[in-house]
Amino acid sequence: MTVPDTSGQLAEQLLRLTRRLNRAQKRYLDPVGITPAQSRLLRSVAHCEAPPRMADLAERLEVVPRAVTTLVDALEANGAVRRVPDPANRRVIRIELTDRGREILRALREARRAAVEEILSPLTAEQREMLGGLLGELMQGSAPHRH
Repeated sequence: MTVPDTSGQLAEQLLRLTRRLNRAQKRYLDPVGITPAQSRLLRSVAHCEAPPRMADLAERLEVVPRAVTTLVDALEANGAVRRVPDPANRRVIRIELTDRGREILRALREARRAAVEEILSPLTAEQREMLGGLLGELMQGSAPHRH
């Protein structure tokens, strides 16, 4: 008797679900006028206690500093963030969220919620709770180091 390759099936299902969620989220993000990468940077800035340096953001997002510069340039042009001098060292530039950036974050949360709701709509409340517990277990086992 052969054992079915459940790991392979699960991996394929998770990948397909992730792609579907990304497509749904993109449909909801397009009207906000922001890319997924810009969204990640905005959320990172919002989660910092004090305005972060560009290098902090690059490390947090696990990208090269040049990528952060490009994202910050686009978000600054959009009015979502602004570059501000560090009060302790004026040569250091920090990235600060603006009121427009906070509005965009609210719209992003709504877009994400709508995309997830679209994906989860076939599940009952009990199934959602079970799925949440299972995903929580999986995330605990693979939680990346947070800064």
